[in-house]
Amino acid sequence: MVIQPKIRGFICTNAHPVGCAEHVKEQIAYVKQLGPVAGGPKNVLVIGASTGYGLASRITAAFGSGAATLGIFFEKEPTESKTGSAGWYNTAAFEAAADAAGLWNKHLNGDAFTDELKAKAIDLIRSEMGKIDLVVYSLAAPRRKDPVTGEVYSSVLKPIGQAYTAKNLNTSKREIEEVSVEPANDDEIFNTVKVMGGEDWERWLDQLNAAGVLADNCQTVAYTYIGKELTWPIYGKATIGKAKEDLDRAAAAITAKLSAQHGKAYVASLKALVTQASSAIPIMPLYISLLYRVMKAEGTHEGCIEQINGLFRQGLYAAAPQLDDAGRLRMDGKELSDHVQQAVKDLWGQVTTDTIDSLTDYVGYHNEFLRLFGFGYQHVDYDADVSPLSPLQHLVN
Repeated sequence: MVIQPKIRGFICTNAHPVGCAEHVKEQIAYVKQLGPVAGGPKNVLVIGASTGYGLASRITAAFGSGAATLGIFFEKEPTESKTGSAGWYNTAAFEAAADAAGLWNKHLNGDAFTDELKAKAIDLIRSEMGKIDLVVYSLAAPRRKDPVTGEVYSSVLKPIGQAYTAKNLNTSKREIEEVSVEPANDDEIFNTVKVMGGEDWERWLDQLNAAGVLADNCQTVAYTYIGKELTWPIYGKATIGKAKEDLDRAAAAITAKLSAQHGKAYVASLKALVTQASSAIPIMPLYISLLYRVMKAEGTHEGCIEQINGLFRQGLYAAAPQLDDAGRLRMDGKELSDHVQQAVKDLWGQVTTDTIDSLTDYVGYHNEFLRLFGFGYQHVDYDADVSPLSPLQHLVN
């Protein structure tokens, strides 16, 4: 079948297997050219391993440190008539490359929030990996079923305290419009924290620790975004922000529980990027489009793989990592520098539908969005007949 992008709103409903392989190949090449990560991990569990920062973490661990990696994700398998999800193809490409390099790798495709999947992961770690020395938690999901009560919680993207109205880039219409979001109530805030906070991260580490599969000096990291004034009303000071604050609580709790084996939990704050998750957040497409324009102009723009490589080399495995006052690892300093934020604010005040191309990097934003799903690579023939199944014969659950 000929596979062309099918975009609906802020999501793409299909993916291109060859393009996804190119997406992974580029990241692997970037990691390898930088050489080994000094003192890097050897046995790594990545929860949320198939796209974005989680995928970049798995690639960096494997091809920067020679690590064995177990990837956890929830992705859609392909059929003869329908493509799989981008994360499914990303995993196929990663695992084929890891196999060729002689790197141990396996995955579990299922709901990471369940205790059943946690138990499967522990069994696999115990039987085939030994002890884990790095756990990456990079999970993004709109809802979560509590494994104890069975209650299902759904997250919302809302401000707290008062309604929020701001400019937004409608990527479907390619227009600058005004978007208004009503404030969240207490139940919505609570539910969002239950889904996107640190509870499941903490539960993973509790069960891994109880099973005795964590190595001495094990590290674990969860990813967050903090932002600054422009994004605070809908992000940092909003329902998502409350959930992310709970990661700090969980990090302290996990570190205390791992003290006997000198384990450490970190929250790492990363740069705003085009991801499947960020595309759904009001104002973020406009903010990211402006940010890309500013940072590319000054030569400081980084993507997922550059950010995660920096995190491994300058943070997790540095002799003296720089932490903020809350003990977080920070990779967002260039984005949040005063001159970059001021430049973005200045453009924010000027941009209209007529000036999208001249004042934003909408083209770069859109191209990066397409690349998440394997589209937009110049040397991939998107008119070619491709089987959705062809690159996946070795990939089994």
